[in-house]
Amino acid sequence: MMKTYSPKPTELSHDWYLIDAEGKTLGRLATQIATLILGKHKPQFSAHLDCGDNVVVINAAKIAVTGNKLEDKKYYRHSGYPGGIKETNLAGLMVRKPTAALENAIAGMLPKNRLHDDRMRRLKVYATAEHPHAGQTPKMLGDK
Repeated sequence: MMKTYSPKPTELSHDWYLIDAEGKTLGRLATQIATLILGKHKPQFSAHLDCGDNVVVINAAKIAVTGNKLEDKKYYRHSGYPGGIKETNLAGLMVRKPTAALENAIAGMLPKNRLHDDRMRRLKVYATAEHPHAGQTPKMLGDK
């Protein structure tokens, strides 16, 4: 009888990947990144362990969307006070904070559990091509 293999937290490794977001579609790129952060591409994936990888995304300001999403897609935030809801569209969000659209899309694709914050900390998104993670020697992820 075979026993089910469960990796120990000491056996897990977190690789580094570099992704260029220029010209890529927002949702399709977010699903690829969420898969890497979760670690579902690894054979030793376990849902209860943080076995995903670190992902560095560059050129997030040059991400593409289809259709009229720049004007029609809405983002909401609330101050906590009565009547304090604020609304902005994707174009306004990209002007104010270019990395927020991709970060929100990825955060929405991850499970909402105790590991969510740790997984989001392994995502580094930069609006331009410069990033401070050259020392980690991230692997450039090609188009899938």
